[in-house]
Amino acid sequence: MAQLARDLVAQDSVQATLDAVSAAAVELVEGCDAAGILTVSKGRAVTLAVCGEFVEESDRLQGELGEGPCFDAARRVDGERLFRIADMTRPQPSWPRYSRAARDLGIGSMTGVLLYTDEQDFGALNLYSRRPGAFGKDIESAGWLLASHAAVALSTARTVDQLEHALETRHAIGEAMGILMERHQLSEAEAFGVLRRISQNHNLKLRDVARRVRAQASGQV
Repeated sequence: MAQLARDLVAQDSVQATLDAVSAAAVELVEGCDAAGILTVSKGRAVTLAVCGEFVEESDRLQGELGEGPCFDAARRVDGERLFRIADMTRPQPSWPRYSRAARDLGIGSMTGVLLYTDEQDFGALNLYSRRPGAFGKDIESAGWLLASHAAVALSTARTVDQLEHALETRHAIGEAMGILMERHQLSEAEAFGVLRRISQNHNLKLRDVARRVRAQASGQV
């Protein structure tokens, strides 16, 4: 736990911290097959970090349906921030549409910690397992530690929109690097170097260079 805390503090950006939190949950929590950080802002669900399958689809469903364990945790008035669904294969009367969809995704059990609430907005760290009964009270220490670091990281970011924009930029750069690596047989470092040189030589932002590379590859320009 101490080493994990040091590793999370050492991350150089909010996004890197959120990614590391999700990855650590899968690596350290027994039975955890996937993990992610969900925020709901202005009624819109945004997935900020993912490690494993079905996380993004689960987030999308909760946001689209307006129901699910994250919504319940955000609406609770007793101050309890942790939720645990032991067996997702059984009917869940509180959110019947989400639970049916979750079963179809292969989610057997789920646990999570509410990171923050702000009027109608909230954030949550969610852990998933393919089998029922995967999460007991023994995982709560790890869950709280991970959630605490995620909450601190989110508190340093001014808006969810900025985080989402940064995530989209990173994806665009990654796709552009992949295109260059495939077309010109470059290494990852070499492909990034090409993007950076174009950015510097033409006084363009790196994300704009990446978008141009993607557009050219798809025949849009």
